[in-house]
Amino acid sequence: MTLVGLIATGSAAVGGALALVNTAIGLTMYVIYERVWAGIAWGRHG
Repeated sequence: MTLVGLIATGSAAVGGALALVNTAIGLTMYVIYERVWAGIAWGRHG
């Protein structure tokens, strides 16, 4: 992601910031996704 940001903006600092934001958003979405699916009881018995 840093490389994509660097290519798109020409700035390594902006590319690094984009990579950090991307990681934070991805982690947040993953945690929310897992919590939602943990609360769904489809196919579970017991």
